[in-house]
Amino acid sequence: MSDVTRILSQVAQGDPQAAQQILPLVYDELRNLAAAKLAQEKPGQTLQATALVHEAYLRLVRGDAGQQWDSRGHFFAAAAEAMRRILVDGIRRKQTTKHGGNAVNLGSATELSDLPAPCNPVETLAVHELLDGLAAKYPRKAEVVKLRYFLGCSQQETAQILGISEDAVQDDWQFARVWLKREWRQTAME
Repeated sequence: MSDVTRILSQVAQGDPQAAQQILPLVYDELRNLAAAKLAQEKPGQTLQATALVHEAYLRLVRGDAGQQWDSRGHFFAAAAEAMRRILVDGIRRKQTTKHGGNAVNLGSATELSDLPAPCNPVETLAVHELLDGLAAKYPRKAEVVKLRYFLGCSQQETAQILGISEDAVQDDWQFARVWLKREWRQTAME
């Protein structure tokens, strides 16, 4: 059992000192992933990589008290989900009428851009909203999307986190892209 896995298990058991020990072990990697992800966002992005990592970390260690971390990969998958929700919450907040959101037309987009960078808020929301449907039918493919699209992991990083081959990641990624595009188009036609 790695130090990260051991400490994550202690965090899940409510050990407050363990929560302080885990951040230094994973911070640099999470910060680099967040910085790479935010560098691909539209200019004017107000969220900083440090803030994204800190908010995701707080959600992870203060979230579901019954959460059990099986491995380092499980933790990073959860971090991807937390960052996904933070990014989507920020986009939704900016799209409120108070923030000029009435100028965005969710039905106007007809094609997903080439993934992996969610630089278009409309696209990011669409992928977020369709991801639950993908997860219901193809859970691993949805995890690949979370890691690649929302966290910005490379194919190799995704394979390591999920414990699968790079070829499997590539196959899942290609399938998910096609599935998401198809679902988006069908939703836009309704």
